[in-house]
Amino acid sequence: MSDQHSSLIKTPKQLITVVVLAFVVPVLIIVLLVKYVVGEKSAGAGAEAMTPEAIADRLHPVGSVVLAQASGPRALKTGEEVYQLACGACHAAGVAGAPKTGDAGAWAPRLKQGYDTLVTHAVEGFKGMPAKGGNADLDRIEVARAVVHMANASGGTFKDPDPVKTGEHTGQQVVAQACATCHESGAGGAPKVGDWAAWKPRIEKGLNTLYESAITGHGGMPARGGMAKLTDAEIRRAIEYMFNAGKRAAPTAAAPAAAPAAVAAVAAAPAKADAAAGKKLYDASCMACHAAGVAGAPKIGDKAAWAARAKAGIDALAASAIKGKGAMPPKGGAAAATDADIRAAVEYMLAQSK
Repeated sequence: MSDQHSSLIKTPKQLITVVVLAFVVPVLIIVLLVKYVVGEKSAGAGAEAMTPEAIADRLHPVGSVVLAQASGPRALKTGEEVYQLACGACHAAGVAGAPKTGDAGAWAPRLKQGYDTLVTHAVEGFKGMPAKGGNADLDRIEVARAVVHMANASGGTFKDPDPVKTGEHTGQQVVAQACATCHESGAGGAPKVGDWAAWKPRIEKGLNTLYESAITGHGGMPARGGMAKLTDAEIRRAIEYMFNAGKRAAPTAAAPAAAPAAVAAVAAAPAKADAAAGKKLYDASCMACHAAGVAGAPKIGDKAAWAARAKAGIDALAASAIKGKGAMPPKGGAAAATDADIRAAVEYMLAQSK
């Protein structure tokens, strides 16, 4: 019987071959496995910087520009900004009886009147000071900040009315949140914001009457516009915002029709009434700057200053006063005044300066 378990290695040469292969083959297998795992050939230095991903990353913008619409409430001005814009012309030098900023003696009796009284005077106008310093678009909070700025620079210790810290809203914000539902469309008989015809009879009743009606409710309008959490101050700001929007929408006075021949002889009769209206408006709004020549305003009685302007003609002077010029706001800050009243005030000042 043949030997079934005989060895395959018959000679010393075969033994040497088997031993060599036993070492070489595993080594080759290991090398191939390592190369497979590591992957492709190594790239040259800096080659990774030219990959599509790296190039796209370098071209990616570092930032983006977002265009925000200007439909939201505007940012409120600081007290100092409002002071420079509307108050400094008179209060920096104490013009026309205005208490000079920093003059503790002049401010002492006013500080005793309290924060609310001073703010009310500044918002609504007082003696020779026009409402809101002649800048009708200012929010009540902005005017209050200016009052605090001046008062505290003159011995006062008022707190800044910051709606962010107090959680309160501006008039524009309250209108948008609580009033716009009716006052933007005129629903339920509510006067539309900016509708002069609708607001005129209400404006004639005065701001305080409108304020009280908004607090307690009136007609189909619920108390506080249906938002019980609104403070009295917020309600007042909203009323002032709509009140002033109504006044700004007032139409300009139409030119008077030509007088019939039969009454031409008495056409000049209203001149005295116009002169009286001119002086009244001067005392209420124009005197603050024109009495002392503040901010380049021609001082009343200064013939030289007015002579140069008189050459332009009364029509041009009246137009400048109505539209505003330089530091002078439109209509000298008297937004409710008619064009005829403004012209009368200009004629009054011109007549006093000849």
